[in-house]
Amino acid sequence: MTTSNANRTRTRTRTRALSRLAVAALTAALVATGTSAVAADESDKPGAADRKAGKLAAEIAKRGAKGAAADARSAAPNAAEQRALYAFAGGELYGYGLDGLGGYQAREWLGSGWEFIKNATQADNDGDGWADDVWLWDQSGYLHYSSAESPDSVLVGGGWNIYNHVFSPGNLAGGPGADLLARDSAGALWIYLGHGDGRVTAPVRIGGGWNVYDRIAGVGDLTGDGRSDITAVDKSGDLWLYEGTGEHRTPFKPRAKVGWSWNIYNGVVGVGDLDLDGKSDLIARDKAGALWRYSGTGQAAEPFKPRVKIGTNGWNAYRLIF
Repeated sequence: MTTSNANRTRTRTRTRALSRLAVAALTAALVATGTSAVAADESDKPGAADRKAGKLAAEIAKRGAKGAAADARSAAPNAAEQRALYAFAGGELYGYGLDGLGGYQAREWLGSGWEFIKNATQADNDGDGWADDVWLWDQSGYLHYSSAESPDSVLVGGGWNIYNHVFSPGNLAGGPGADLLARDSAGALWIYLGHGDGRVTAPVRIGGGWNVYDRIAGVGDLTGDGRSDITAVDKSGDLWLYEGTGEHRTPFKPRAKVGWSWNIYNGVVGVGDLDLDGKSDLIARDKAGALWRYSGTGQAAEPFKPRVKIGTNGWNAYRLIF
């Protein structure tokens, strides 16, 4: 990327602040029963928490615009999905915009009082290349949805506390929108196919034994074949690549070992195309609190370049990065 493009990206994204994000809704149900997900009964709705989640989604969404995505992508027209970065420190929310140089701008405070948010994951449901949807999962197990186009949060349902990890790796099965992966306490992995408007299908079990992994992450294509992939770090620190197949009932090929010593990290996040070279990347937080970028190569045998430090110690202040 040229210096002028980098400077233009930094300037425009700085003035617009962070990114478009918004929360994509999910059908949430008592999936432990294996039935289709449905919305919660009125009597079960946590009204105050739902309204607060809506305010959070709206607050994030208003800090970006489609133009920010176009600016960032102007230097890399074939870029993969891009995402700003968000982080919770207790109940405080902070955002980091892309700096156009493979890292992030200075953080911006986005509000307080969000202790009730347990987890969150971004998505690009409108396919414009910029993450502008977010699923918000609260401590009571309710899932909320909003988008940049419709920032008012929608409570879709409860029962999500049967899972210990939920995230969106992008579009796994070629449908109209981003999908969700969820791991339950027994180690089974489930896929929810996205309709592109926040709704998802009933869950489909796609495998067991996933509790051998401490961290599962990834956004978009890591291998250059046009399909979304994921990575997983096992308890010994080995890094495994699961290449996508495009088939929703068997979305991944058998795993392949692509790294080791990843147990030096206490957090791994798929961030899409951070360095604007058209390939999806990962970031990892080490135990000292430093942040590292692993730029993608687009090659399955060696999907990441050597790491680059993009954040000094202090990132351990965050309980959640997404």
